[in-house]
Amino acid sequence: MKFGVLVFPGSNCDRDMMDALQHDLQQEVIPLWHKDNDLSMFNNEDCIVLPGGFSYGDYLRCGAIARFSPMMQQVVQFANNGGKVLGVCNGFQILCESGLLPGVLLRNSQQQFVCKNIFMKEATAEQSVALKIPVAHGEGRFFANEATLESMELHRQILYRYCDEEGKINTGANPNGAIHNIAGICNKERNVFGMMPHPERACSKQLGNQDGRQVFNHLFGIN
Repeated sequence: MKFGVLVFPGSNCDRDMMDALQHDLQQEVIPLWHKDNDLSMFNNEDCIVLPGGFSYGDYLRCGAIARFSPMMQQVVQFANNGGKVLGVCNGFQILCESGLLPGVLLRNSQQQFVCKNIFMKEATAEQSVALKIPVAHGEGRFFANEATLESMELHRQILYRYCDEEGKINTGANPNGAIHNIAGICNKERNVFGMMPHPERACSKQLGNQDGRQVFNHLFGIN
């Protein structure tokens, strides 16, 4: 399995993602520049990653400009053909702006940037454990209308919910006011994934936290 990590002007978590995938998880990684438009070296067993940061300075709206880059046009086609795509933080925002994932990411309910460790757990697993994963965002409040949420619940598209350290889902554990404590989702076909927390920042023993490995194992079967 190969991972392509897309780099935009303003990306600041691309190196973190590449390092975690290559050195902590022992995966092949290929950097992808936003102006390029060739994904021919990837197949449906591979994954394209949209990392966190501030693509194009987050001018206009988070992710709104990045969706029009040449490489993103190829990513949309790649995803529509069944290829795997993961968006983290700003990457999640770009996927929603591109229409690859439902819903929107709004400004945090407290109107402040939040940067801290949070806890989240798999939304559908009966005995899922709370994972400690960092977040760092100002516009991470997931929102969708009731019809969209009902469809997402029906198709099991909600992957992760914010919870407390004991795994209980409550308002106090929600760092940004996301509706239904949603931290991560996927599309109906389950090949496009997006989340606000940063699993790549929790994969190293040197950092004292390897809970992020469980996220990559859950999504792609690697650990």
